[in-house]
Amino acid sequence: MAVEITAALVKTLRDQTGAGMMECKAALKEADGDLEAATTILRKRGLAQAAKKSGRTASEGVVSSYIHMGGKIGVLVEVNCESDFVARTDDFQALVKEVAMHIAAASPLYARREDVPGAVLESERAIYRAQMESSGKPANVLDKIIEGKINSYYEQFVLLDQPSIRDPKVTIGQAVTAAIAKLGENVSIPRFARFKLGGQ
Repeated sequence: MAVEITAALVKTLRDQTGAGMMECKAALKEADGDLEAATTILRKRGLAQAAKKSGRTASEGVVSSYIHMGGKIGVLVEVNCESDFVARTDDFQALVKEVAMHIAAASPLYARREDVPGAVLESERAIYRAQMESSGKPANVLDKIIEGKINSYYEQFVLLDQPSIRDPKVTIGQAVTAAIAKLGENVSIPRFARFKLGGQ
C-alpha cells in the first residue's frame, strides 16, 4: 500500500534539506514516505547538480573580514558565486562567515591543492622518501605511502581539504559543495589572507 505524502511530511523534508517543494514530494514518493531515505535521495541529486555547476564562472560574491582574539588574528577571504542575489542570501553569508572563522582557527597556507607550489610538494616527497628509505619496503609500496602522506599534507595545509572546525567529519570543500547544491550556483574560494599580530 502506497504511503500518503502529506503536506506536513513535505514541509519537514523541506526544512531539513532546503530543497524545493516539488523535489521533496518526488523524493518522498520514491522513498515511500521514508524521511531519511528521501533526504539521501535529495543529497545525491544535489551533489550531482553541484558537480555540474562547479565548472560555471563565479564572478560575484564578497570579500569578508573576520577579527579574532580581541584583534590578535585577522582574516580577509574572497568567496565567489554567480550572482549578486545569491551573494546577499543568509546561506551564502553563513558559509562566508564559517570559512573566515575556520581560516582564523586552522591557519591554512593555500586555498586549493593546485595553489601548492610544485617545489613544496617535491620537497615534502623527498623528506618522506628519506624517512622511509631504510624501511626495506618495495618502491611501489613506498610510492603509495608517500602519496598518502601528501594527502595528509593537503588535509593539514590546504583550506578545501581541511576538516571543518565546526564539524570535523566534513571538509571545507564538502561544505562548499553542499552550498553549491543548496544555492544552485557555483561557489569558489580563490584566495584569502590571514594575519597574526607579531608575524606568523
